[in-house]
Amino acid sequence: PAQAPDFLKNLSYSDYQSIRFKPEESLWRSGKSRFQVMMIPQGSFYSHAVQLNVVDSEGVHPMGFDKTRFDYPNPELAKRIPADLGYAGFKLTYPLSGKDVQNQFLVFGGASYFRGVGSNNTFGLSGRGISVNTGLPSGEEFPAFTEFWMEHPKADSDVMVVYGLLNGPSLTGAYRFEIHPGKNTKMDVTAQLFFRDNIEQLGQAPLTSMFFYGDNTVRPRGEWRPQVHDSDGLLINDGKTGEWLWRPLVNPAELQLSYHHVQDLDGFGLIQRDRKFGDFQDSEARYDRRPSMWVKPLGEDGEGWGEGQVVLVEIPSGAETNDNIVAFFKPAQSVKAGENRRLEYSVSFGEPEITEQPNGKAVRTLIGNGRENGGSGDALRLIVDFKGGELSGLRPDAAVVSQVSGGEGVEVIEHFVEYIEVSDVWRLSILAKPSAEQPLTLRGFLNKDNEPLTETWTYLLGPKTDLRGNPK
Repeated sequence: PAQAPDFLKNLSYSDYQSIRFKPEESLWRSGKSRFQVMMIPQGSFYSHAVQLNVVDSEGVHPMGFDKTRFDYPNPELAKRIPADLGYAGFKLTYPLSGKDVQNQFLVFGGASYFRGVGSNNTFGLSGRGISVNTGLPSGEEFPAFTEFWMEHPKADSDVMVVYGLLNGPSLTGAYRFEIHPGKNTKMDVTAQLFFRDNIEQLGQAPLTSMFFYGDNTVRPRGEWRPQVHDSDGLLINDGKTGEWLWRPLVNPAELQLSYHHVQDLDGFGLIQRDRKFGDFQDSEARYDRRPSMWVKPLGEDGEGWGEGQVVLVEIPSGAETNDNIVAFFKPAQSVKAGENRRLEYSVSFGEPEITEQPNGKAVRTLIGNGRENGGSGDALRLIVDFKGGELSGLRPDAAVVSQVSGGEGVEVIEHFVEYIEVSDVWRLSILAKPSAEQPLTLRGFLNKDNEPLTETWTYLLGPKTDLRGNPK
């Protein structure tokens, strides 16, 4: 797409943020629609225009650009804005917190990115239309939405429909988003993709987030906040085996890709389980209110996406301003030029409970030096606290058993489980010794009478990453 003028692309993020859309200029404000639309200006990372259209009973109407819809920080910048510049995207508003308040709840802006929240959230992680070769040495390609069509909702409607045209060197696609705002906001997505080239690693329903440090890492020097992250783990549900798998995120020393095989994906997402202000102590960022995102494949006759891999990409980061986490589904069937595929799925934004995960959950992962408390050598002590599900009704002396296994080169020296009354959790303690040259990989869960009580906790630390997950 044609690029924005250099003086806009070169704006600092803070200068760009000072360009404000006037709320009174919102689309459909004069009507009775619960939904309204605010436009996004070009500048900084938003480097190209997106054509916006309105669909109503009379047909399709392109939206022309109007620079007077924005307040600019100074007259010098305002006079340099071209009259035909175009918008970079849009924000949807809806009365989530009261009938007289228009709350921003969904944003489409930048490449194929979109961000959403439920009624109790602040904006955090993002979704994307598609990803191409994310994390590979060949380099990533970023397809972009280049045009949108917004159906004008009826006055009393609580559902809105948006169509998007996606374009990129290797593929193009048509998208339909059926949007349901609320305590947890949900979008039903239908996409028809057409491939121009072979794609080595197609990412369906990609999610992008940030993990700087957390419970399972060393706090960086000079940081006073206990944790800083938009998401603290990847959750996967295999519909064929019924297994729920939880993978705490890390900030690795080197680029780290993990491939989690599923026979029939039922859902996956990046989750923010830490929900207390005291977990972060950040009154401005409010990481405790960041949303979780959950993707659930849909399809005709109940068929989903079938076999494939949920890929987790973890990128080293020295700051919380970098989105360094990506998760997506890679289908088992390779993508060839000339093919087309139809995808149907839902994306939900909101509280961690959007996953409807019924088992006991790993609510905290801690890691430290295994030499303490009787350990030896280069062993590491890992603590995993489980809570909820069938664990909630058990007596403290119930016969709960831990099951732990290590990957190649990992020696599991010991593992045991105990009930911790003060925090009402079942604590799995693992002493493990990794190989010096290979990553530390572990899996563990709790069961009783040979029946699993919890999700499967899994962990990976690269050989060059500090023992508690923070880059050296």
